[in-house]
Amino acid sequence: MTEERTTLLEFPCEFPIKIMGARVDGFAQTVLEVVLRHAPDFDAGAMQMRPSAKGNYLAITCTLNATSQAQLDALYRELSSHPMVKVVL
Repeated sequence: MTEERTTLLEFPCEFPIKIMGARVDGFAQTVLEVVLRHAPDFDAGAMQMRPSAKGNYLAITCTLNATSQAQLDALYRELSSHPMVKVVL
């Protein structure tokens, strides 16, 4: 028996994901590589980056063309489990 999840989203849709982590070399590139694994059509030029007030952290927003809830769930799981990532919203 398979359980279907109910979602309020209609796919495909533009979906912003915010990823936060320490402002270290390679963080943005790592986030981009993970996002591209799940959304190969994501435009890297569309990444928005904002450092924290003291410059210790970096917030990255990636707005991708989400095709399914399963795609978003897999992306969230991989980003959340990455050691460089502190928060995924």
